[in-house]
Amino acid sequence: MYENIKKQDPLLHEALILEDQRQKDQIRLIPSENYTSKAVLEASGSILTNKYSEGYPGKRYYEGQEHIDTIETLACQRACELFKVDHANVQPYSGSPANLAAYFALLEPGDTVMGLSLSEGGHLTHGYKLNFSAKFFNSVSYQVDPKTETIDYDQIKALALKHKPKLIIAGYTAYPRQIDFKIFREIADLVGAYLLADISHINALVISGDHPDPAPYADVITTTTHKALRGPRGGLIMCKKEHKKAIDKAIMPGLQGGPHNHITLAKAIAFQEALEPDFKSYANQIAKNAKALSLRLLEKDFALVTGGTDTHLMILNSQKSHKLGGKDFAKALYKAGLVCNYNTVPFDPNPPMNPSGIRIGTPAITTLGMQEQDMNFIAEIIDLVAKNPNNLELLEKTRLEVLDFMQGFQSFFAK
Repeated sequence: MYENIKKQDPLLHEALILEDQRQKDQIRLIPSENYTSKAVLEASGSILTNKYSEGYPGKRYYEGQEHIDTIETLACQRACELFKVDHANVQPYSGSPANLAAYFALLEPGDTVMGLSLSEGGHLTHGYKLNFSAKFFNSVSYQVDPKTETIDYDQIKALALKHKPKLIIAGYTAYPRQIDFKIFREIADLVGAYLLADISHINALVISGDHPDPAPYADVITTTTHKALRGPRGGLIMCKKEHKKAIDKAIMPGLQGGPHNHITLAKAIAFQEALEPDFKSYANQIAKNAKALSLRLLEKDFALVTGGTDTHLMILNSQKSHKLGGKDFAKALYKAGLVCNYNTVPFDPNPPMNPSGIRIGTPAITTLGMQEQDMNFIAEIIDLVAKNPNNLELLEKTRLEVLDFMQGFQSFFAK
């Protein structure tokens, strides 16, 4: 495996092989991670890396584009079919550049934007004070309800009427409940704002119908192409036809030069995979697994933000339920063979690098073939670690149990 890398750079080859094995041995519960198909991996490392293609199909600044144009056109057509949108641009390098392009297309510097507070589930690019979205625009953050920890639409409406934002953002990175895009559209219309739906985390659930579809309501939709979608690490921006020209100009020449053609190819393949009937079954199972895991954890007296999940992820407030900080909990889980990330909880009194909770999700384990009954094993491990975070001997014993458990899901890697 990776023989050319081995010849060129043995040290990096060793690190790559070790990472390959780690991904097979541990239970991956980070909701933004997944496993791609071999076809997507091949495309990501293909000879299209060698080609420069500034511009768009039929309007390039370099010759030798006929095959690149075919690939990018197919990618755009498949994205439009997949998400039922008027227009798709597949050139964004990732989700953050896609969001930046939406700002660049629809706003002027200093315009007001509204997004969910970072500590309560929003993304850096939704108006966090140290991000471009707050440095170049006037950021007004909305919050969740302190009691229910769910989106407070009345508060959003009141803030919108007060601050008159030019753009309202719906879509989150650590929020476990469904989003009512229809209400967001109504609020946006009250103040003449654009509506941006960032579906980076829920893209697969939108495709399968396990989450409401933003397409009838949002002016612009952005998403990563990895995470639950199982494509390459990249971005995608979609919009209503009236915004097509502005969005395309914002990407090129506004923000980017040449697109990453090898990643465009991988995106096109991933979109076609997502158009297959079995993708919906996979996405349905993501939601079923998340629901099953959340119920098992609630039975074990874990404190879950909002009391559960409607999506693919959940936030455990381990400080509240076990007097255990999220960072310490995540590191103990890792020693036991479970991979997650520590995460803030709403109105967290602790700092982001040492927050009160962890974030876990089910896309990657669903890709491997896990179902509801397998969530019982995972919940047992999480419970055991929460009660014994400093028992290194027990954590090592548990890691070996996890390793044995994972042997039942190795068939995915042999496909």
